[in-house]
Amino acid sequence: MKTTVLSRALARRHIHYGWAVAGMTFLTMLVTAGAVGAPGVFILPLQKEFGWNTADISAALAVRLVLFGLMGPFAAAFMNRFGVRRVAVTALGLVACGLFGSLWMTTIWELVLLWGVVVGFGTGLTALVLGATVATRWFSKRRGLVLGFLTASTATGQLVFLPLLAQLTELYGWRTPLALMLGLIALAIVMVLALMQDRPSDLGLPPYGDAAIIPAPAQSQRLRDLVTSPLIALRDAAATRTFWILFGTFFVCGASTNGLIQTHFVALCGDFGLAAVGAAGILAMIGLFDFIGTIASGWLSDRYDNRWLLFWYYGLRGLSLVYLPFTDFTLYGLSLFAVFYGLDWVATVPPTVKLTVERFGRERANMVFGWVFAGHQLGAATAAYGAGFSRTEFATYLPAFFIAGTLCFLAALAVLTLGRSGTETVAAAPGPAPARA
Repeated sequence: MKTTVLSRALARRHIHYGWAVAGMTFLTMLVTAGAVGAPGVFILPLQKEFGWNTADISAALAVRLVLFGLMGPFAAAFMNRFGVRRVAVTALGLVACGLFGSLWMTTIWELVLLWGVVVGFGTGLTALVLGATVATRWFSKRRGLVLGFLTASTATGQLVFLPLLAQLTELYGWRTPLALMLGLIALAIVMVLALMQDRPSDLGLPPYGDAAIIPAPAQSQRLRDLVTSPLIALRDAAATRTFWILFGTFFVCGASTNGLIQTHFVALCGDFGLAAVGAAGILAMIGLFDFIGTIASGWLSDRYDNRWLLFWYYGLRGLSLVYLPFTDFTLYGLSLFAVFYGLDWVATVPPTVKLTVERFGRERANMVFGWVFAGHQLGAATAAYGAGFSRTEFATYLPAFFIAGTLCFLAALAVLTLGRSGTETVAAAPGPAPARA
């Protein structure tokens, strides 16, 4: 009833309800981003309280990142079968359970179970697949801009939460900011239950930019298909060169962003004498410029060749990472890094989603992108553990940053090997949309 009243009120003002759904999705992804980014602030406090080393903590965070990615295609199937609202509420509930349980953890296996497995499953049910699904279903026009807006929620989560979490951690310990995150997750659950809708057709609306209402496609009622449909989508997509290029470049994207910077940047700065609050402030600056850069990337992806956009994004990110060790970790040097790296933090997402929708079809795109995003998180997990291993074995994080920069240069070259739309086709298994490469 509330959504019907709100949709009518918005319609009287000539505002499509898709913008309200995008706002709820932004809120969900914002809070999830805060939960994903928070452990980067807690590494040093956990070491001091429990005596765990960086490699052990990184292993738990790597488990979370792997599940965060591998759940993507199955999350897409769940959204197709049960609806976006139910999946979003379930995801937020799982994250809340993991964080709540961790308030009393004392051993490393509890860290792996709660922050690795439970939070990994919860965040994996939303992640970027939620934003891609909402943008694809609710928007035909300005889809790239909406993707940029929703993707930027990860940066905004970082911008809003990390400096505050770092300050609270220094004053009261790591459990107090964790309790704050729990309160925000509870608020997000209430908002999603009240206002989220699954499809425009549920309200008798066409997608934004279309004139005709698109009915929901028939969904299989067999639970077995929740597992097999993502695997069928993977089988068909994996027969194309396009999929592997997108998967590989997104692996590099994950290895050079949340797996490396989001997880280890605060600890890296600590090695060079910069306090956690100051390092979190630099991350917030990265988040601010990424909010600008990602929305701009969405706008650009509606207008220019997405392959060339990805070439420039990966190339400039590689330069930023190679430059980081030469900043001497001064305020000026790190601020310069934050500007250039921040503009490019997740600017790769809108062009990658647009290419996925273009090549694999609207209905199947969220599952295919789920597998591409799995590559992103496998890269993130590799970097999260690899950087922690480097710090433990060699007493420095720097080799991990040079490797990540080099991988970005290779990804920039790889993406240019993608052909133009429609140059290759493959036969798809029975499903809602054909796979194209």
